[in-house]
Amino acid sequence: MTHEVLNQSPPLAGTSAWRADPLLVQLAETYSEPVRRELDQIGRYVRSAEAQELARLANTETPKLRTHDRQGRRIDLVEFHPAYHALMRRSVAVGLHSSVWENNPAESGKRHQVRAARFYLTAQLECGHLCPITMTSASLAALMANTKLFREWAPRVTTRKYDQSQKPPVQKTGLTLGMGMTEKQGGTDVRANTTRAERAGGGFYRLTGHKWFMSAPMSDAFLMLGQANEGLSCFLVPRILGDGSDNGLHFQRLKDKLGNRSNASSEVEFSGAIAEMVGEPGAGIKTIMDMVTLTRLDCAVANAGLMRAGLAEAVHHTRHRHAFGTPLFEQPLMQRVLADMALDVAGATALSLRLARAFDEAANDPGEAAFARSMTPVVKYWVCKIAPALLYEAMECLGGNGYVEEAPLARYYREAPVNAIWEGSGNVMALDVLRVLRRAPQLFDEVLGGIGRDLGPAGKGTVGVLRAALQVASSDEGSARILTEQLAISAAAAELRRQGAGQIADAFVESRLAGQWRTTYGMLDARHDARVIVDTLYPELS
Repeated sequence: MTHEVLNQSPPLAGTSAWRADPLLVQLAETYSEPVRRELDQIGRYVRSAEAQELARLANTETPKLRTHDRQGRRIDLVEFHPAYHALMRRSVAVGLHSSVWENNPAESGKRHQVRAARFYLTAQLECGHLCPITMTSASLAALMANTKLFREWAPRVTTRKYDQSQKPPVQKTGLTLGMGMTEKQGGTDVRANTTRAERAGGGFYRLTGHKWFMSAPMSDAFLMLGQANEGLSCFLVPRILGDGSDNGLHFQRLKDKLGNRSNASSEVEFSGAIAEMVGEPGAGIKTIMDMVTLTRLDCAVANAGLMRAGLAEAVHHTRHRHAFGTPLFEQPLMQRVLADMALDVAGATALSLRLARAFDEAANDPGEAAFARSMTPVVKYWVCKIAPALLYEAMECLGGNGYVEEAPLARYYREAPVNAIWEGSGNVMALDVLRVLRRAPQLFDEVLGGIGRDLGPAGKGTVGVLRAALQVASSDEGSARILTEQLAISAAAAELRRQGAGQIADAFVESRLAGQWRTTYGMLDARHDARVIVDTLYPELS
């Protein structure tokens, strides 16, 4: 008999993604007990065999577009596998789409941080369905610019009930919101938007145009930009009108994407679609940016979660896979590679949740407001930029076992680039940093002061380097990426120090701030105990 299965690692299932993450547990020490219990429940769900199978099915049985019914009538429906709806139902039930807009005493003062922890854990399971979850939550920030619309839509969004039925919004038990900004002539340059908005009376507009990328097309309404007489403005466009008729959103096709496959992204045409303006006429970009800022936080948190999940798979595999008579994990070079990656994941996790804390405290603390305003593009840039390379290295730790589609690592790897591309690619983020620097340089004084305090004795030299980089970047746009990465790494190191991460923080500081620039993992100096780093951050649970 030749089909005996030998030397294969068991599935990473049956434990808790929360309990297996000491850094996240430490970051959440100040959360209320009910919140921490819920995070443990989410962590157990994420690692359950049932949930892992839902994630697999949602990405192999991908969405299908039905433009017409059998009699030839337009229906413009996207059909999803039941696994996708199951994932959505679970995430909506725990409030990933709404919790920052709820008045839950257990999350008082920490709504963004608690939601980020939930989102981080859920991203380790499946990220495609988190796209409509993110947009729904963030859309409410833009809708606040229109009190009438916010009062109409927010109560139906925050029901924590997932309703996939095709009905007018007023007849549904729960709603999701999407967005459509990207057009054929360019996504980043939204001022080149050609969608036309014409007054239709009664405070309504009619929109005519073509959106090149509109994700989650089965959302109940979409935020769109269109050219009104006063200039580019923001509008809320329902998919189904109050009388049950469609609003003229004709889906042309679904995009065949590298990753993010469980989530449908569509190309849509519309002529005379009824819409209501959100925000002031001509202030579309300003209005939509309230939404974009929140989605950028989610991009960073999701990629931190993807990296955590990918490296957890690699560590688990190497502990159980034997080569040349010993577990791969016992090989000194493998330990050093894993430890080097673990430092980046720790830094990305700490920095993403640090940004969430700034969102929570910005209203009452000028320093936190400065961090949220200036560091959002910084955090998104760095966390999203390092994820593909780290996930590739994690895949290599599994060899061929990691390269096949049956392994979740292939999905994580394909998923990672979308968060870097969506809501502003690397250059856009770096240029946003320069924009803040030129308009409000005092914000970086606040940020650098905090980094210096949290770093302690090492802070003075780091802040000096950052100030020099800020000065160069203010007159040299080409150095924007260098500045952005230096700010991110310094802030991540500072947060690890503030959290008391001990030798984890020491190794991160010495290898990222003081060490030479490196292009691959495994360059960690031997004075840092690689095995202790990995065992500390990735304990082996029974």
